Amino acid sequence: MPVQAVAIVVYEGVQALDVAGPLDVFSEANTFLDVADRYEPVLVAAHRNPLRASNGMRLIADLTLDEATGGFDIVLVAGTPTPPETAPDAHLLQWVKELPWRSSLYGSICTGAFALGYAGLLDDRRVTTHWQDAQALAARFPKAKVEPDLIYVRDGRLITAAGVTAGIDLGLALVGRRHGAETALKVAKRLVVVAQRQGGQSQFSPYLTAPADPESPIARIQDHVMANVGDRHSLESLAAVVGMSARNLARHFVQATGITPHEFIERARIDAARMMLEGSDWPLKAVAFDCGFGSADRMRIVFTARLGVSPIQYRASFRRTTPE
Repeated sequence: MPVQAVAIVVYEGVQALDVAGPLDVFSEANTFLDVADRYEPVLVAAHRNPLRASNGMRLIADLTLDEATGGFDIVLVAGTPTPPETAPDAHLLQWVKELPWRSSLYGSICTGAFALGYAGLLDDRRVTTHWQDAQALAARFPKAKVEPDLIYVRDGRLITAAGVTAGIDLGLALVGRRHGAETALKVAKRLVVVAQRQGGQSQFSPYLTAPADPESPIARIQDHVMANVGDRHSLESLAAVVGMSARNLARHFVQATGITPHEFIERARIDAARMMLEGSDWPLKAVAFDCGFGSADRMRIVFTARLGVSPIQYRASFRRTTPE
């Protein structure tokens, strides 16, 4: 197979790991490949002046936008720690718009998806970004089919990855697709990462967010549920806590939070169980009972449906150990 030309688009304030993660995957892959079958990555930017990444690291592009005229096998637009409020400058935006003609595969890492959105490349396509910014991406580009829980998504020639380290997952997926799972596994072992992560971004995102008004009836109900997460809760019992009718509570709760009271209760139980699994050696049966699931089997079903992993797998991945 011929050499793979890979371009990663960088700019001031870029997330360094969005750049370094995929680059390290391709670099490590080259150690297992023939010279004629290697990856040749380059950084592309508006100019060759040093750029300051979000962590303070300085980057210098190999090619300017004017020089990077095409012929790439893969082009990825790196992201920033927070999504951009406005479209990229006109020069970069036009360059991104032409990605379908510049490369065989094109896409983004993390909030780099916003640049693709401004370029009109996300319309009617399945995409992802960092879980924290997925809602903003969907709101700003309503024609995009945003998948907030996926680590990476491929829709035809378009490839998008979730936040930060997900760029490594995407790189491994690309290596595996071209050179086989065995090569991807070798690269993953060299980088001390898993070749294919189990579950989605929900494993890493906090399920519960505080309401805008901490003194509101909805906030009081949320506090009550989290303080008594192991108890049985009904719409009627929650309504009694704040002196509302069940019907009014259901309506106001959805308006304030975007989810139903039942959904909130399940999320609260998941969140409580996650903390216990991470920070204690309690048996699964005890965790399930204390967090209101009733049984370990029920907790396993909910975890698998919500997080894509079982409680045992979650504990194995996130268990905190106390230093000696």
